[in-house]
Amino acid sequence: MKVLLADDEKAIAVTLGDALRAAGHDVTVVNDGLAAAAAVDASPFDVVVSDIRMPGLDGMAVLGKAKARDPRTEVILVTGYGTVESAVEAMKAGAFHYVQKPFYNEAIVELLGRIAHLRSLRPREEEPVAMEGIVGASREMRQVFDVLRRAAPSEASILIEGESGTGKEMVARAIHNLSPRRSGPFVPISCAAIPETLLESELFGHERGAFTDAKERKIGRFERANGGTVFLDDVDDMPLAMQVKLLRVLQEREIERLGGVKPIPVSVRVVTATKVDLQDAVQEGAFREDLYWRLNVVGILLPPLRERGGDVRALTEHFLGLYGRGRKFTVPPDVLADMEAYFWPGNVRELENAVERAIALAGPDAAAYVTRDDTDVLVGIEGTDAVDLGERGSGVSSGAGGLLARGPDRGGYRVLHLAHPANTITLLFGYGVVGASVRVDGSGVSYPVGVGPATGAGHAPAVTLASQAEIGITVTWPDGTEQRVAVTADSSVWRIAQGTRAAPLDT
Repeated sequence: MKVLLADDEKAIAVTLGDALRAAGHDVTVVNDGLAAAAAVDASPFDVVVSDIRMPGLDGMAVLGKAKARDPRTEVILVTGYGTVESAVEAMKAGAFHYVQKPFYNEAIVELLGRIAHLRSLRPREEEPVAMEGIVGASREMRQVFDVLRRAAPSEASILIEGESGTGKEMVARAIHNLSPRRSGPFVPISCAAIPETLLESELFGHERGAFTDAKERKIGRFERANGGTVFLDDVDDMPLAMQVKLLRVLQEREIERLGGVKPIPVSVRVVTATKVDLQDAVQEGAFREDLYWRLNVVGILLPPLRERGGDVRALTEHFLGLYGRGRKFTVPPDVLADMEAYFWPGNVRELENAVERAIALAGPDAAAYVTRDDTDVLVGIEGTDAVDLGERGSGVSSGAGGLLARGPDRGGYRVLHLAHPANTITLLFGYGVVGASVRVDGSGVSYPVGVGPATGAGHAPAVTLASQAEIGITVTWPDGTEQRVAVTADSSVWRIAQGTRAAPLDT
């Protein structure tokens, strides 16, 4: 392994460096904290062995630098002035081990052997990781898994933020299953699904006669979750009056049933989820700031599927195995590439639905192609156990790996037609691209991208062009960013995707 050794005691630096080299490690030796920080900035290391007290920067600062450079770097801190408090502080900051001087060089060599063994057990960066049924291969999801591992064993309240379909409830269940409360109940409730007049009763219960039709006592979700975890989904939909009562429960660790006369202690961990940015809701006065900080002790941001590079492939393989019932399916590389470029507005839930539906409608022998009305993705499974999750149809010809828009009688994607003297040019956008606009060079006018057929006038606006070979356009995406692309009149259909060149889809 590549090792950085930082110690201002030269005798230790020389002898320990020799011992680590003899064990087969590539060792860089520095004698102060500033040199250690510069070495970390210049190149990543597998392991950093650092004294705590050094000139320039101390070992804790070197630890922070190394972890910021690469969270996978393991850091061993050594000191001649060790205390329990300093050891605890180092471990909380992410140190792998804390060693007090004097020590035997063999002890450090053994620690590096343990690190090497643990690294060998880690999946490679490109391999998908599964945790409690959550699958991901992307750096973004690995960061989520890292937060889960560290935060789940605590009692801290956790706020999960993410778009619809990103798997917030699965993450909440993972938090529960990885916590000391795993043997207790996991009780979910959607704040958006319960009418405001019934939400308090659902959360905290009621006594008989508390209101009309309260004919018997009801135990609320918090009492049912006693000893376990309560998961409040869509907490952003909770009315302000209810937020006040939830805040009191979190502060006092007790609830009162509607119509009750005495508080009831509860031992519950609270995990919440929101589909909007709660800080924006706080600024708008729709969510209490004091409650926000109570819920957001640890925050987990679930990225949308379109921002999880590599996860479409990993999730597709996972769902094929899950719903394939022992039958082996494969996805053609060109189709998989188009899937990874698709917007997936429904996130993981939409991808799962697409794979499950394709498998459910697959014939045992012949190919079966299924049109999905809610996206521009057509899903098919061939009897030869090849899965096609690409776009197919009769609207445009089958160039570019067979990736086609839907037929002229179907909507479901977003288009803009350019009326060129030589050819009607169609700009084809994904269905999830809502609110984009296009400005043609020299026109000075922006045209909104509409919904319509792949060919013909349809319902999308048509922009009349002069007779030039190449047409320069500027796309303004929904997030406000602008992108310059170029198309030519020799192809009638062009696929436009954010961050990539325009691609012709016909021959």
